Amino acid sequence: MQIKENKFKIIVKPNSSKNEVLGYDKIRGAYRVAIKAKPENNKANIEIIKFLSKLLKKKVRIIAGLKGREKLIEVK
Repeated sequence: MQIKENKFKIIVKPNSSKNEVLGYDKIRGAYRVAIKAKPENNKANIEIIKFLSKLLKKKVRIIAGLKGREKLIEVK
């Protein structure tokens, strides 16, 4: 996963067997990310932040899409 901008979109697939980046969706302009956590009580969002922070070795936060599958991520 190569990030050049400080903001990018992801499409989340919760309840997966493992945390991984599945690829880039050119049509939607977003990375597809599989997450183990269930989409309840903010668990998937917390897991996304942990996973992307570890992967990119930088702090990340969700700036849009807390309730949906499409999210806008900001890298600090």
